[in-house]
Amino acid sequence: MELTIEQLKELLPKNPYVVHWHGALSKLLPDYEINTPQRIAAFVAQCAHESGGFTALKENLNYKAATLRKIFPKYFPTDAMAAQYAAKPNKQEAIANLVYANRMGNGPPESGDGYKYCGRGLIQLTGKNNYIAFADSLEITPEEASEYLATFEGAAQSACWFWESNNLNQWADKGDIVTLTKRINGGTIGLEDRIKHYEHALHVLGV
Repeated sequence: MELTIEQLKELLPKNPYVVHWHGALSKLLPDYEINTPQRIAAFVAQCAHESGGFTALKENLNYKAATLRKIFPKYFPTDAMAAQYAAKPNKQEAIANLVYANRMGNGPPESGDGYKYCGRGLIQLTGKNNYIAFADSLEITPEEASEYLATFEGAAQSACWFWESNNLNQWADKGDIVTLTKRINGGTIGLEDRIKHYEHALHVLGV
């Protein structure tokens, strides 16, 4: 199945760059076997949630103290610590360097890896290991991959690569949005919105 531009306009009604996204997806989806109504619906739904309707291609870490405590309680165990980070002039960098330190291939907070390899692309590719693996798949450097992720095609391809690398088509074929969400998000954050996008996509794609 091919995703038409008319269908994508229905799926992303407020996005001013539908033509660009359609060009990228038309080229990439067949290459990654995201080629049935169920697979396309699941892919677009998850990407739409993760990227705010294909508008946010870089993770926004501009959190208030209360939000830090709620989303990252492990890293901000006290109100005072959350307030300290929320007040920093470069707080997005500081937050990323703390919460993503020493995991996903990243170094300690002072390495700056957390922010350097923060979420980018339609599925918010995160962590040095993922950046390196994605770059290797394209035979480019992680630095080049970071720049590529800021483009329409790069943002879309990183999501397709993540989808294929984690064998997500099997869950899309089953319509298992809960498992898809866990594989992408690590939990079920935003599940209701993801399901809403998915059901709308199935309707638009005639399923």
